[in-house]
Amino acid sequence: MLIKRGIPVSPGVAIGPAMVFGTESFRIPQQLISANAIEIELARFHAALDATCQEIMLNEKLARERLGDQYAAIFSAHLLLARDQQLVSQIEERIRQKNSPEFAASQVLRQYAKRLRDLGGQYLAERSIDIYDLEKRMLRHLLGERREELSSLTAPVLVLANNLTPSETANLDRKFVLGFATEVGGHTSHTAILAGALEIPAVVGIGSFLDEVSGAQTIIIDGSHGVVIIEPDADTLAKYRDSEARFRSHEKRLQSLRTVPCETKDGVPIQLMGNIEFPGEAEPCRDKGAAGIGLYRTEFLYLESNREPTEDDHYRAYCQVLKAFPDQPVIIRTLDLGSDKMPGALRADYPESVNPALSVRSIRLSLQHLQLFKTQLRAALRAAALGDLRIMFPLISTLLEFRQAKMVLSDVVEDLEEQGVEFRRDIPIGMMVEVPAAAVMAEEFAREVDFFSLGTNDLIQYTLAVDRADQAVAGLYRSGDPSILRLIRMVVEAAQRNNISVSVCGQMSSDPMFIPLLIGLGLRQISVTPHAIPELKEVIRNLTIERAVAIADRASSLEVARDVENYLWGELKKLCPESMQLD
Repeated sequence: MLIKRGIPVSPGVAIGPAMVFGTESFRIPQQLISANAIEIELARFHAALDATCQEIMLNEKLARERLGDQYAAIFSAHLLLARDQQLVSQIEERIRQKNSPEFAASQVLRQYAKRLRDLGGQYLAERSIDIYDLEKRMLRHLLGERREELSSLTAPVLVLANNLTPSETANLDRKFVLGFATEVGGHTSHTAILAGALEIPAVVGIGSFLDEVSGAQTIIIDGSHGVVIIEPDADTLAKYRDSEARFRSHEKRLQSLRTVPCETKDGVPIQLMGNIEFPGEAEPCRDKGAAGIGLYRTEFLYLESNREPTEDDHYRAYCQVLKAFPDQPVIIRTLDLGSDKMPGALRADYPESVNPALSVRSIRLSLQHLQLFKTQLRAALRAAALGDLRIMFPLISTLLEFRQAKMVLSDVVEDLEEQGVEFRRDIPIGMMVEVPAAAVMAEEFAREVDFFSLGTNDLIQYTLAVDRADQAVAGLYRSGDPSILRLIRMVVEAAQRNNISVSVCGQMSSDPMFIPLLIGLGLRQISVTPHAIPELKEVIRNLTIERAVAIADRASSLEVARDVENYLWGELKKLCPESMQLD
């Protein structure tokens, strides 16, 4: 049994066979075979081995003819490895122990690769890549040309990968993908956010571990605690099966809260809205009991293809969300991309910068590409005629930026009027407060905007000088840091003095531990990952405003993030003891 720990990003427990998702996307269909099939499977292994050797010899010949002996030697080494009697014997022995040839070959070869890599040194690490190449060749011959993409799975698996793109994650079929774990990633990555929206147990940021896993091995993914267990023993498996059952029971109980009012114990309403990335998430978000969409990220339109989205592409997407929430607010955040994730048409103009977080991104990008910006604004203004749609500008750091963005919007309004196109003129315009400069200037901004939305992911990153995607400093990224609490209070008080609404939409607001604090600081609008809505509603309904204020005051008096978070965790356990029993 091997235990790996990472960052929990979507709660729940998933148990099943592993699918190691890589460039070849092969899925080993089974781990075990029957006793009477051993000789047949041994013969199938040797047939695949012979085919692999023939393929390598052909590549060796071609390399010698076209490139010379030194390049042919690469394939000569591959051939020696494939014919190594000790390696072949180990695979045969595993097949005789009723393992499938695919599983046996993958496991033995990955063990060889790991041993080489662990010896240290670049040369040996590069030789381990040769072994992975041999594994892929052998699996290709064992499985024919069967490659299984994530979107076309036919049997339940747990997906293990170095990383998954947001598009890959969004297209996961929950019937077949029971959970996933990745080597890289953080709390606030789009992949992590989507995992929560899809309600798939997920752990990210584990570090290198794929070479220690073979396809079809039994895996446990504990998305509540950030644990991945490879080949669990019987006691561990029994414990987690019980945990899985209790979690499902807890989820069912929370679903009963969907239709009850979201208000504190003393009757103060709290507007609990959803964060979404794709239009298709709107209906599930509504079904969870959301009172609107507090953050609609629109980047997917730019990232899902190499062509720039048209005005109609935007319009259709916005209308789909408004259809799910015809009488409730839908807040669209304009394009929030940067040099690390640049729309295809602009990639050549913006090579990846040394520090994408401090480069051309979000509103800066939009203001440098006015036609792209105007296309999105035209669609939003047109869609706003069909419902309560609002526009929010991201990463505003100066008053000049906000005024420039509003001027562009005014130009779009004039164009639509001249063209006689139906649209809404008095659309509310807000801004994300996610840069310390904006929080410090909140009083001045509050005189010019219709609403604030606290983007705590970036606010924490920029305030604490911590790259939220860098595993080396992940431990320094703390939502409970006193500086963050102080900035939130400043923004909320500025909004209250100027009679504008303020919400919070970062991952901090999706954590039940922080809900009493945020309400105690004065927030009455909270936008969260959809799957968190029922649990957060339970916390809110067990809370009074008086107690929330007392919790916020006490937390604000503490000087260290660890103490703040320990205190908030203790208060949550008092508020919701039944839910906390799951931990």
